[in-house]
Amino acid sequence: MTAGTASPQIARAQAAPVEATAITAFRPGSTETRFGALEFVGGLELSSSEPLFGAWSAIRFLSGGEHFLGVLDTGHWLSGRISRDAQGRLSGLSDVTIASMLDADGRGDQSKYSVDAESLAIRGDDVLVGYEQRHRISGYRPLSAIETARPFRMSFPLPFPVGELRNNGGLETLALSPEASPLQGALVAVAEKSVDGNGNLFAGILDGPLKGAFRVVAHDGFDVTDGDFLPDGDLLLLERRFTFASGVGLRIRRIDGASLKPGAVVDGEIILEAGMGEEIDNMEGLDVVSGADGSTRIILVSDDNHSILQRSLMLEFRLVD
Repeated sequence: MTAGTASPQIARAQAAPVEATAITAFRPGSTETRFGALEFVGGLELSSSEPLFGAWSAIRFLSGGEHFLGVLDTGHWLSGRISRDAQGRLSGLSDVTIASMLDADGRGDQSKYSVDAESLAIRGDDVLVGYEQRHRISGYRPLSAIETARPFRMSFPLPFPVGELRNNGGLETLALSPEASPLQGALVAVAEKSVDGNGNLFAGILDGPLKGAFRVVAHDGFDVTDGDFLPDGDLLLLERRFTFASGVGLRIRRIDGASLKPGAVVDGEIILEAGMGEEIDNMEGLDVVSGADGSTRIILVSDDNHSILQRSLMLEFRLVD
């Protein structure tokens, strides 16, 4: 979701001290931990004195699962690391920095239209970012110096018509498939709410042996806001809905990895559904990581749109089924 106004730009990385309040129950007042196919592990409500903090669109954890890189829809990189308590639950963020994304000329003062970053994938030393409004996927390297990186590729070819993408409903999902899956490490993109004549979301496999377009069935007014692959090759899609009657809602859908192929119209089971009775907000980012116990973890982050009415959250779940 695009914030209503652009935030001020900065020319270089700067520290952003972050305060974290623990979220111990996904459903306030309840001791229940199992929700659908997921078990709630813990979460954080985040705030910072740095006005650029917020508007978090996507997150990817680096090797080891402690350090992370994110993108803000104001055209900034957000990096840092998580800390955990003695029980292994999220306890805070540290070493957080924010830096403007640079254009090919090294400028960091680009317009909101040009740097509405919504999705993120990391492949080796390459950092791939999906943008909406000016729809494209750009590549940056190296990962180790991302704050000063310029795009080495301005746009990757997409297997569906870019002209059909809505200004505020474009490339919200970039996900890297496992090497051992039928997609063999290919990059997959899914649109937020841009649909074809049958009401199905535009999506595509961008490279690899099964390169081509497919579609994702849209349900009940939910928009796709992010996604990532499970180790077995299934694709998780994070979905969000907002209505004045019911407030904000969240779903996670699991798509059979074997169904992802050119020309397919795919759907999947809902493994988590939540609403105003749970600790959610405008959830926009999802990453799949490995827990210290070997379990599959799902970490979500929210986009507060720099609004006093919304919150920046980080939530962690363990995949049970």
